[in-house]
Amino acid sequence: MSLKRNFFAGVDVGSLAAKSVILEDGKVFATGLVSSGFDSVESGLNALNLALDTAGLKKEDLTYIVGTGYGRVSAPYANKAVTEITCHAKGANFLHPTVRTIIDMGGQDCKAIRIDEDGAVVDFAMNDKCAAGTGRFLEVMAGVFKVKLEDLGALSLSATELVPMSSTCTVFAESETISLVARGEKPANILNGIHHAIANRISGLFARVGITSDVFFSGGVAKNNGMKTAIEEALKVTIVKPEIDPQLIGALGAAVLARNFSKKEGLWS
Repeated sequence: MSLKRNFFAGVDVGSLAAKSVILEDGKVFATGLVSSGFDSVESGLNALNLALDTAGLKKEDLTYIVGTGYGRVSAPYANKAVTEITCHAKGANFLHPTVRTIIDMGGQDCKAIRIDEDGAVVDFAMNDKCAAGTGRFLEVMAGVFKVKLEDLGALSLSATELVPMSSTCTVFAESETISLVARGEKPANILNGIHHAIANRISGLFARVGITSDVFFSGGVAKNNGMKTAIEEALKVTIVKPEIDPQLIGALGAAVLARNFSKKEGLWS
């Protein structure tokens, strides 16, 4: 008689993307990532179904589901909802148990999180009142330079110098950037300044929560190597990048918690 296989899912519905991760026996079995729409329930289900299709599973095959992110309050398919801060902490701890500090930069906010050896949150600070330091800010900058969002980091790393950016407010930074371009400054040098201005702003969050090694970078902006380099220089740290898509860390942590909750509730042993 074959042993029953247990699958656990985490679904993270963010402002720009919905993500899902399915775990089996403590290993990532399948993932799904789709753009978020106006309907957070549908977005979460689309991400979950993509992972299920990839894994060749049905929703009924899942032992437990945890929802997280902005859309966690609208996740009727989940057994439990947990904050994204807790889930990013668990996801980072799952991949790198030595991590004690997390930088999470998503579509609409940035978080500085300190955790303990078990992946529990010790302290955190959050920038959710201003677009600076978020994916949305960088989207606006990509629009100004008429380049793809994913190309911003490489372009900033090709800079030969740093053009200081006095404002990190999206509205004023856009106007300032246009003025710098008109003045003849090279796009790469301006972007280098923009990335460092964001990094310096983020350093203020860590002044509140502190930094303990190792430092982990999660969220969609973590794909931007220019941002990673600027933060390393501003905080004087070396950042650990995840082996999987950094956008999936919240969903991964939710899946880890799904496994933990289901075991506590006696759904498997």
